[in-house]
Amino acid sequence: EVQLVESGGGLVHPGGSLRLSCAASGFTFSMFPMGWFRQAPGKGLEWVSSLNSRGGATGYAPSAKGRFTISRDNANDTLYLQMNSLKPEDTAVYYCAKSEGSRGIPHNIDEYDHWGQGTQVTVSS
Repeated sequence: EVQLVESGGGLVHPGGSLRLSCAASGFTFSMFPMGWFRQAPGKGLEWVSSLNSRGGATGYAPSAKGRFTISRDNANDTLYLQMNSLKPEDTAVYYCAKSEGSRGIPHNIDEYDHWGQGTQVTVSS
């Protein structure tokens, strides 16, 4: 059974940083691209970032580029999202997701087939 468990969310002041983690199990983690999505209050699910199976290619939404860094540790089946210079508009529930396919850096919701339960990130003074 595929399991994705996010952690690392919390309350942070504007300008602060957080590092999200996603522990994966139940599949060969190193074979699949992975992604981060978020859902702000009252809004739909939004793609944040993704990377290919080896971690050598990444993609970012314009809102995340230059501030967030996605990475993965294939030896320990873990996905990360380092978030710096956080803004109030980054407040959302953040989800990690496993790609259905094994190639590229997908960024559409329907390209992912398993999701974590989410971790809350709140940016507020």
